This record gives sequence, C-alpha cells and structure tokens, in this order.
Amino acid sequence: MKPETLNDIFTGIVERGTARIMMVRQQGAWVNLSADDLRASVVSMARALRQWGVRKGDRVAILSENRPEWTISDFAVLLLGAVVVPIYPTLAPQQVAYILADSGASIVVVSTQQQLEKVLSVQTQTVVKHIAVMDKIKTDEAMHMGSLCDQQQVPNGVELQPAATTVTADDLASIIYTSGTTGIPKGVKLTHGNLTSNMRYSMDGFDVGPGHISVSFLPLSHVTARHADLALLYHGVTLAYCPFIEDLPKTLLEVRPHILVAVPRVYEKLYLQVQQNAKAMPKQAVLRWALTVGRSQLPQTLAGNTPSSPVWSLANKLVYSKIREQLGGRVQFFVSGGAPLGTELAEWFATIGIRIHEGYGLTETSPVIALNSPRAHKLGSVGRPLPNVEVRIAADSEILVRGPSVFRGYWNKPQETTDAFVDGWFKTGDIGHVDQDGFLVVTDRKKDLLKTSGGKFVAPQPIENSLKLNALVGEALVLGDRRRYPAVIIAPRFPLLEDWAQANHITCSSREMLIANPRVKALYDDIVGQVNRNLGRHEMLKKVLLVSQEFTTDDGSLTPTMKLRRKVIEERYSRQIAELYEERARPNV
Repeated sequence: MKPETLNDIFTGIVERGTARIMMVRQQGAWVNLSADDLRASVVSMARALRQWGVRKGDRVAILSENRPEWTISDFAVLLLGAVVVPIYPTLAPQQVAYILADSGASIVVVSTQQQLEKVLSVQTQTVVKHIAVMDKIKTDEAMHMGSLCDQQQVPNGVELQPAATTVTADDLASIIYTSGTTGIPKGVKLTHGNLTSNMRYSMDGFDVGPGHISVSFLPLSHVTARHADLALLYHGVTLAYCPFIEDLPKTLLEVRPHILVAVPRVYEKLYLQVQQNAKAMPKQAVLRWALTVGRSQLPQTLAGNTPSSPVWSLANKLVYSKIREQLGGRVQFFVSGGAPLGTELAEWFATIGIRIHEGYGLTETSPVIALNSPRAHKLGSVGRPLPNVEVRIAADSEILVRGPSVFRGYWNKPQETTDAFVDGWFKTGDIGHVDQDGFLVVTDRKKDLLKTSGGKFVAPQPIENSLKLNALVGEALVLGDRRRYPAVIIAPRFPLLEDWAQANHITCSSREMLIANPRVKALYDDIVGQVNRNLGRHEMLKKVLLVSQEFTTDDGSLTPTMKLRRKVIEERYSRQIAELYEERARPNV
C-alpha cells in the first residue's frame, strides 16, 4: 500500500527491520542503530511527550543540529498527531523567540547547552512549558531526552501509539518557517498528505535501498533535507549523521556514501579545491588535458553512460577518480537542491564524469516540484515535474504549480495565503519555462528574496534598513543570491563621512581615495559588525564593498519611489562584486 501519512512512512521504515538504519559518531567511532532501536526510541519519546500533555494539533519545536535524536523527536511528535516546528540552530535568540511565540509551541527539544541557553533567554516571551535536551547535561530547567525515553521503555513488538492510527493525510504535520521578503518569517503549513505525496515520487529512477549509505548533513530544519532523509530511510538507505558542516570531508572519507544529497555550495567547494590543488605545474597541465578528454565524452556522461575509450579510462585513473575519492570514492548518485546549481558548474562536473541531478522546489511545495533523475536528465534544467505536480507558466513567465504536495497556507497569515495563489495555482516567485522535452528550466527570481548557494534564504530589506539607521550609511544593498555568503554594497553619506574624516585628521583628495583609506574601511566594517550581532549566522554580512557614487533616481539606481534597482546596481559594480567574492575563473569546460 502507498503511504498516506508520515506515520505510514515511519511504519514502513521500522517494519523493514534493517539492522543498520542509522550511524552516528560517538567518542571517535561510528555506532549503528537498527530499525528496532529507532522504533523503541520513537515510541518511548512519544509516550514521554504524551505525559507532558502533548495532544493532537499541539506544536512541538525542534532546535538541533542533525543527529538521530532529531529524527526520533520528529517521528515521536508525529505519532501523537502533534505538529513539528523545526528551527535552525544558527538563528539568533530573538528569531527563535518569534518562531516559538508565533507557532505557540509549548515544548522544545534542543540539542546542546548552547541551544538550551538560547531558549531559556527568551522563554518568558513564549508559551514554552517544557524543554527536553539531547545532550546529557546537568540542569534544572530541562529534562534529558535519554532519561525521558528510559522512563518509557517499551519492548519490541509492542503496539504503536494508538494516536498514530487517527492521523489522516489532511492533518497538519509541520509548520516550517521561511523568511519572507519583508523579513518577517512565515510559517508554512504542511500536512501529512503534502509531505507524503511528494515522497512517493521523488526517488523514482534512483535505484537505492538497503546496503546504501547517505550522509545527513544538510540542516533538517530545512524541508529539502528532511524530505530527503525520510525518503531515503523509507527506501532502506542508512543515514550517517554529520552535525557540523566542517566535519563533512572527514565523514565522507569514513562512511564512503553511495548517495550524496547536497546544496550547490558543497559542489562549489569541491570545484575550488580542485582548481587550487592544480595551480602548480605539471598538475595544471594534467587537469587541463583531463578536462579536454572529458569534454569530448560529455554526451555519453550526460546520458548516464561511462565512456569506454582508452584515453578516458586513463584520464579517469589519473584525475577523475582522485576527485571522487575526496567524496569517499563510491558515490553513485549526486543530487543538488536548495538553490540553483548553475549550468557551468554542472557541466564541469559532467566533464569529470560526475552527473549531478539538480532539482527544484520550495518549502510551500513539500518541497520537490521537479528533479533530474538517472532515467531523465537534461543539463541546464531542473528536471521534469514530478507526477504529483502540475506546472503552468503564467503570462509573465512566473512558474505556477498545483497538486497534493502544495501547502494549505501560512500560519496566522490569511492575507499572505490568499496572495500566494492565483486561480488555485501557487505562485512560486520564479521565472522559467518548460522545454519541448518536458523539462523545467528556471531562469530568474521574480522576488527580491536572496538565496545563497548553501540554500539559505536571506531577506535583504530589513538588513539594509538596519544599516541605514547609521547616519554614515547613505544606501545599502545586500548581495548573496546564488553566492556563498551575504555581503553588502554601501554608498556612504559623504558629507558626514567627510566631516568624520576631517575630525580624525584623514586627508583625501577624492571620494575614491576616501573609501580606500584603511581607517574608513574599518569604520564601516564596525558598522556592519554591529548589525551582524542581531542576525542569524546565515544572514551575517561577510564582506563590505564601499562605492564612491551615491544612488540616485537620476542615474537609475533608485526608482521614483526610492527603491533600489538591484539589477542596475549589481551590473554597474559587477567587477568589484566578483573581486569581493574572490571569484577565480569560472568552471573551464
């Protein structure tokens, strides 16, 4: 039978009886968890939550890095018919407070002492009554999750929570908060049916199952990572948890995964590492030769075939295999989502024999709309729409979708919900088209919301407005869409800056010289640093570009209503922006 709810997904996972369904590093060694271990922990946690008063429809938040306890808590809440509210562990305390208060979460499951202190610092602003902590720490403010589960130990074979059988596809499963263009997070309401209908089809064409391993490192607070992990578990794939991205290279070498689900930034880092390692001769010449060989065999690679020519086999032995070894050496399926991959980067990887299956979706669509698969793959596209999703292109080329995976609305925001649809179709905010072969191509973003190459959303306007509260800032434009991290262009308020320079005995004959002065640069770095203190880690501005021209309506950088013309400004300073991000040569294919 096809699963109808996430509880059906859970049942399918545990009934498979896999001996190694999860892996986690403990004290330097990898420890296995079986499907039976998962089942016992989930049911025990569900019983503990029920003793805390959790009932159907109640909201329970999870504030944690990726680890088995995240998934255990997720399933435990769902078994009770309650609603999971994931929270990014990198968010600032006030951002956490907003989500907890807006969702009405009465219980929070946190990972560490740091996350516990974050919640405690804002608890009075919320309705949180109980906190469970995954790490074993001494505290009177929270209960250790392991102790809670131990109090509710259940033997193998005991019936699942009766509440699970009352949950239907129409019941709310999760509220996932995503930054809106106004900067105020919106809670996306996703039902069991929304999420499960997407999981039925997203793995079509991927021949994965028991015996395969995937690394869980993309934040489970993001719908893409959560969807991928649950879908892989349902198909019997073992998950190896990597809580911190800096541990990913080591983890890949240790567990040697068969499936790599990543955001473009991971692939960008690998590309840059290859380029950096090959800077010196003769490595540079060897890489250049290998790329030439790979380019000649590109059609075969993109068709899913391994080229058999002797010269390709030699290039594979000398170069391509060495690159794959950095990822563990046995990845069979490469998937990219969460942000645009870029055709150039995808083509570069295909040149070295790695076909990356790029997908596309949004939180509001649970999330997958389209996905390239081993059976249907086209470079430059995000794949064909899933069978459960209908796609229509509006008159202005905006991508519209509808289907059982499309969300029901935003939590506590009826007007925003109404505005998100047109004639029953969800407006994605992206521009694109469907080609003659049925592949969806996304070409641009309609809205101003930035999305880094790591898949994190950044609302620029609130950050820009905070910067402009400083008298020395005339205008500010936050960068970061499809890039590694946010940065900012600042046009100073020159009359005040020139007064400051004079008071600090700085003499410059031009504005260009003024903004190049080290003390002036340090001044604006400090201004940005003060704003960064109130931002989540993924929103923090890493670099500052000072420009000598003010933004005006006369030069076209501002609209008549004084709004930034982002494309105009970014095109004007394209060279400086490239230097700001230290972008080396584009992928050479």
